[in-house]
Amino acid sequence: MFKIPLSLDINETPVCAVSRNSEKAKILAERSLIVWDECTMAHKKAVEAVNRTLQDIRRNDHIMGRITVLFCGDFRQTLPVITRGTRADEVNACLKCSVLWPRVQKLSLTRNMRAHLGDNPHAQEFSDALLKIGEGSFP
Repeated sequence: MFKIPLSLDINETPVCAVSRNSEKAKILAERSLIVWDECTMAHKKAVEAVNRTLQDIRRNDHIMGRITVLFCGDFRQTLPVITRGTRADEVNACLKCSVLWPRVQKLSLTRNMRAHLGDNPHAQEFSDALLKIGEGSFP
């Protein structure tokens, strides 16, 4: 939807390939909420490019052009993949290293609803095991 450039590392301040007068721009300008799932795998420059593009489309200097963006993801999962990069390169490309991160309001889900659905008595046990694996504390 955003036409995020593939070569994020070439340009210091990339922008998306959505012109202000295009149909996509009109659709984006009318939005009040954008949900970005699996944001933990997105390169920070991709998020920053979307920010600059939305600011341009809406002619608004506020973060994301004043559109609420709901970032969903688990930072215990896969970070952005950096070709021939080191672990430090992957961490540096992470959304948490973006200049936008301090302005993000963080919310955490506290109850695994999937574990409460259905009649499986082992669902909560499985859910707890997954959390321990993610935290690196599974025996």
